[in-house]
Amino acid sequence: MSRVASRSVAGTSLEAWFRLRAIEGVGDQTILALVNEWQRPEAIFEASNDELIQRGCSLRLAETIRRGPDREACRRIDHELTTLRRTGIEVRTILDPSYPMRLRMIPDPPPLLYVSGTLTVQDELALAVVGARRATPAGRALTEELAADLVGAGFTVVSGLARGVDAAAHRGALAAGGRTIAVLGCGIDRIYPLEHERLRREIEEQGAIVSELSLGAPPHSGHFPRRNRIISGLAIGVIVTEAAINSGSLITARLAGEQGREVFAVPGFVKTETSRGTNALLKEGATLIEKAQDVIDVVEPQLDVSLRARLSSVRTEKKCADRFGNEERLVYDALSHDPLTVDHLVEQTGLSVSSVMAVLLSLELLKRVRQVPGQRYLKV
Repeated sequence: MSRVASRSVAGTSLEAWFRLRAIEGVGDQTILALVNEWQRPEAIFEASNDELIQRGCSLRLAETIRRGPDREACRRIDHELTTLRRTGIEVRTILDPSYPMRLRMIPDPPPLLYVSGTLTVQDELALAVVGARRATPAGRALTEELAADLVGAGFTVVSGLARGVDAAAHRGALAAGGRTIAVLGCGIDRIYPLEHERLRREIEEQGAIVSELSLGAPPHSGHFPRRNRIISGLAIGVIVTEAAINSGSLITARLAGEQGREVFAVPGFVKTETSRGTNALLKEGATLIEKAQDVIDVVEPQLDVSLRARLSSVRTEKKCADRFGNEERLVYDALSHDPLTVDHLVEQTGLSVSSVMAVLLSLELLKRVRQVPGQRYLKV
């Protein structure tokens, strides 16, 4: 079970967050302001009316906080904490060091972020790919190619698990063996759309599913515009491959611009409905792209030194891997940055001991493998 979920089950930090969120009339902005002032939600409930008012609360808000959530809300909180304990779903709060760095920087970050799967430091290098639900076959194919090339260059692909372009973006990233994050417009314990159940499971294995909504929250139409700010907030930039006028993808692009993120669009035939949105973005100043490298050329110079170094390392590793034969690739992919024995590599690859030893020698000469004491090997 995750660190945050464990704390919540113990009835401390996360329970207090849920109680604060359940108070009638207290929205995200109020929660963020209160937590910024008091540093921890427990302190808010421990304060007196006078202390709350002295620290900026209105009399009405102070009395509401002191009264706390009603009995039904408390019952829902208990049920949610029990479900989190059973499922191991993680909840990261805005105060957690592991909360996504870029998302924390937007004007209205979600105070709570539910996570299924894994979020890693690699996801600091994320690009969002969004577009039309009724995408054309050409649009889906281009999206898959873009996503595959982006993860091949070391980026994580973020999208919304919707039909059409979103699904193509996730599938392209998965097919290329990269990381992808899906942001939901419903509770993380629900699947929407239903036909993407298998895709969702694959994303959880190779990336993460995230949502700001309580468990069980249905996919109401009003949730999706709010969901879109998280998609853009997690990313360095947003790529729109196909979109109709007034589509949700254009909302995501607008939010990206407001958040100071780059906006990219793929041009299309002027008479095609799913090109009208992207062409409109280009008129408004979005960067025209035709391939993944066009995006990389824009965003890479803006990255700090450590993130550029990380991308460079990924490319070096990919170039070396591209020169591998079949057996070399099998062994190299089975290796880890933690030392492994020859027996372990034989089991993982299905190759004979002599073949694994020969491949390891070849990889050592290429300086892609290092032997450590105990006849163990690690990926360099």
